[in-house]
Amino acid sequence: QVQLVESGGGSVQAGGSLRLSCAVFGNLYGTFCLGWFRQAPGKEREGVAVINSDGSTSYADSVKGRFTISQDNAKNTLYLLQMNSLKPEDTAMYYCAAGWVYCSGDYSPRDFGYWGQGTQVTVSS
Repeated sequence: QVQLVESGGGSVQAGGSLRLSCAVFGNLYGTFCLGWFRQAPGKEREGVAVINSDGSTSYADSVKGRFTISQDNAKNTLYLLQMNSLKPEDTAMYYCAAGWVYCSGDYSPRDFGYWGQGTQVTVSS
């Protein structure tokens, strides 16, 4: 069993930065993909960034060049999402998710069997 716990959300002004963390509890091993998704009110959940067990990453076009997903070097059970140059349209509930898949450019929430509770990110103009 795998449990995911997010932290780091909050409120910032446009242009600011936040760093989200996803702590992984349990056995996440072998070939897996860990991703960050977000969902704004009235909108579908969308993928933001993913990292595979081999370290490869993929980003949504809307966040390329602004967000970075990584595994913490000191704690290999901690995954980070560094968000810079935040925009009001980045406002959403952000979720960490994991699945026993290899994420290429095309993935969906259905590929992920484990989800965290979410952390709110609010960006004001």
